[in-house]
Amino acid sequence: MIMKIIILGAGAIGSLYGAKLSKFNEVTLVARQKHVDKINKDGLKITGEENNTYKLKAVPSINAIDDSTLIILTTKVHDSKNAIEPIKDLVKKDTIILCLQNGLNSEDIVKEIVGDKCLVIRGITAVGATFLEPGIVQFNNLSYTKIEKSPISKDLADNFNKCGLKANVSENIKEDIWKKLIVNCVLNPVSAILRIDNGATADEKLNPLKKLIFDECIKVAGKDSIDVDIYSIETINKAIKGSRNLSSMHQDIIKGKKTEIDYLNGAVVELGKKYGIKCPVNEALVMIIKEMEK
Repeated sequence: MIMKIIILGAGAIGSLYGAKLSKFNEVTLVARQKHVDKINKDGLKITGEENNTYKLKAVPSINAIDDSTLIILTTKVHDSKNAIEPIKDLVKKDTIILCLQNGLNSEDIVKEIVGDKCLVIRGITAVGATFLEPGIVQFNNLSYTKIEKSPISKDLADNFNKCGLKANVSENIKEDIWKKLIVNCVLNPVSAILRIDNGATADEKLNPLKKLIFDECIKVAGKDSIDVDIYSIETINKAIKGSRNLSSMHQDIIKGKKTEIDYLNGAVVELGKKYGIKCPVNEALVMIIKEMEK
């Protein structure tokens, strides 16, 4: 089934998803003006895992949404409100908003804005991409995309798979979000502080620090009714070893941009306060990253 898809916030991940999905769908990227201009002039160039140029539509904003459109929100969570507010009166009953983002409860921000006007579902991805320059995105690794269960989710997953994205419907999206969150809480700040790629954070010399972060996350997750006993530092190390991808937080620090630390380690700290669990290591990481943002 060919779908009309809008990628809202087409940076690295959004652009890559837009490119892949454009194989069998009508895709529009909503991005910054320089990126838009370059794509409309020369196409979107994807390097790394593949070397292709995709011809697809790019715009800086939208003023109309067609029937049965899928909107994939790929902004950083702190930009969700600014992305959704301008389109809240454009969405229709058959619009679907898929929040493909990091962190806890990003979909709640969107639901609060659009209310019951349309279906809002959550997704997570471990696909790696780097924004090199306007019009060019590096495809670092193909990994999973998990989509929250809903009446339309299987169709979305089938569509994604047809386009070369490894997608499936999550049986427990909250648990899957927590699993990804724990990896991000360990990986992102450590890689950003040390200015190293993801694979380098698998160094066993960093295990004592990573375990402190990990243990705090596991305690909070347990109080949040999430069982992640299958995870360990060794599991995370194995998953990221050899990866040349730069974490999104590392990329943001390099570019002098605001990071998602408040929705990763910061979210763990806030939930810890709710449950009476102290998280001094995660709290310290939040402070360090915020200073680096300055």
